[in-house]
Parts: sequence; structure tokens; C-alpha cells
Amino acid sequence: MALLDNLERKYGRYAVPNVTFAIVIGQAFLYLFSYSGQLDITRALLIPKLVLAGEWWRLLTFPFIPPGSSLFFIFFALYAFYLMGGALEGHWGAFRYNVFLLTGYVMTVAVSFLFPYHAASNVFVGGSVFLAFAALYPDFQFYLFFIIPVKVKWLALLAWIGYGISFISGDWSTRLLVTASIGNFLLFFGRDIWWKMKTGKKKMAEQARSLSGTREAFHRCASCAKTDLTHPEMEFRYCADCGGLGYCMDHIDNHEHRKK
Repeated sequence: MALLDNLERKYGRYAVPNVTFAIVIGQAFLYLFSYSGQLDITRALLIPKLVLAGEWWRLLTFPFIPPGSSLFFIFFALYAFYLMGGALEGHWGAFRYNVFLLTGYVMTVAVSFLFPYHAASNVFVGGSVFLAFAALYPDFQFYLFFIIPVKVKWLALLAWIGYGISFISGDWSTRLLVTASIGNFLLFFGRDIWWKMKTGKKKMAEQARSLSGTREAFHRCASCAKTDLTHPEMEFRYCADCGGLGYCMDHIDNHEHRKK
């Protein structure tokens, strides 16, 4: 991506390394504070109407909303997010990974202000990290509950189905948040997806031509060698007196047994 290459050359030195670790630590602390009763988690939610009323910190705190209330689930979710985010940063570099997260964040915030009374979720932004990881490492195995091995590409398929259901059945705020959340994914992977679609279509066409080229004829005229492949509109008949030989309609009445 030429644009990202240019941006990285100019601003790459400002990239924040290990940003995944910072997000995980922030979510862990926010969970502990809310669990102990020292913090009302709703004070950290992104609600645009309250932001406009002066509660600007919500723009900074909502990415650190923990992904649930169960301690075991949060531990697994944060561990998985740390693993995936670290892998993306290692693959792209800190700058591109920062851009990926920042794009999802900005899109989510922008969409949330279209519905100022609704609380925006950071779940979809985290989901885009998961989809990006699955696109780059489809055969990586997660162990659900640290026991059941499942390849990440199948979990990603379920995630896409879930996004589709949310988009179809949700209200407009949900639909736009889903769109915003996959916007950064499409920005980074859209060209690859388009290329795979083009090459996949080409391969299917080549396979179809190969199959049609190697297929053997079922009917063949004993007189002129026409077949159901060379003349698909032609009808063929068989002569018992010829030992079951087939003839096209042009020759079935002209061969020796019919002439008798």
C-alpha cells in the first residue's frame, strides 16, 4: 500500500510500540476497579451526548472497557487479544498496527456521534483485530477453554456470520458500528480479497475448461464419428444388428442394416 508506505516513512518514528499490552493492562485494571466497586463502569462508556456535555474522558476510556464480566472469560479474552495483537504488530510493524487500530477507533467514534444517546461498544474494534489475525494466520489453533483445538479460520467464519446477523437484524446504529469495525479490515485486506476473488474465478474457469476437454463422449456415430460433445444438439440411435453400434440421425437410416 503506497499511502501507508509514505506515511510510515514520514511518521513511523511516532509509532507506539506494544500498544496491545497497554490496552490489555487498561482493560484489566478497569475490570478490577469496577469489580471492587471503586468505579462505575458506565462512567467509562462512550455516550456521545455526555461527551458533548463535557465528559470528554469517555473518548479515551471506552477502548478499555473489559470484554465481559466473567473473570475466566476476561482472562482468556485478554490473553487471546494480547497474542493476536502482538502477532499483527510483529507482522506489520508498530506503525501499521497503530494505523489499523486508530482507523477502527476513529470510525467507531465517528459513527457513534450519529446516534448520540447510544453507548458505543469497543467489541467490534477488538473483533477487527481477530479477523485480521485469522486472515494472516488461518491455520493457527486456539484451544477453547485451553482444551478444545479449533483453527482460527473457522472461528473467523463464525464471527463473519455473527456480523452478518447483527447487520441484518440490528438497528441502524448497530449496522453502522459493524461497518465501521470492518472498515479498517477492508482497508488493509480489501486488495488481497479482490485479488483472490479474481484468481479464484480464473482457476474455476480453467478447471471447467479442463473438465470439458478431458470428458469422453457418451454417443459416437460409427459412420461419421460425430459425438454428443462435438454436436450436442444431435440425437443418436443404436442398431442391434450392428452389435450395438451407434449412429447419428444423419446415418441411422443409411447404414447397411436399415437398407435391407
